[in-house]
Amino acid sequence: MHQAVNSDKVPAAVGPYSHGSEVGGLIFISGQLPIDAATGEMPGDAAGQTRQSLENVRQTLKAAGSSLEKVVKTTVYLQNMEDFGAVNEAYASYFREPFPARSCFEVARLPKEALVEIEVIAEK
Repeated sequence: MHQAVNSDKVPAAVGPYSHGSEVGGLIFISGQLPIDAATGEMPGDAAGQTRQSLENVRQTLKAAGSSLEKVVKTTVYLQNMEDFGAVNEAYASYFREPFPARSCFEVARLPKEALVEIEVIAEK
């Protein structure tokens, strides 16, 4: 049975789901929108949104007793693939070798009109 992971350091979920789930020594973090919990605002550009999404991921992992260093897989959703370079540069500042596996997709639309959303799987 899985255990819910939630953090008061990230914005509340925008639907009926937990910030993450823990099961079998793995932590599955739900897609994190780039919303600043303190202000309720999103940065205006894709690089800033990438950093904010990853800060939300970091805080959720911390609540679960894990960290970005234990991430094994990420999925990045972009509203526009033209932002790939800026997103990649911001993303690279959060991870070190060995880098986690990653998928990146352009999607038609993200909640709250975000430019970026990021989900991860990490070890406990």
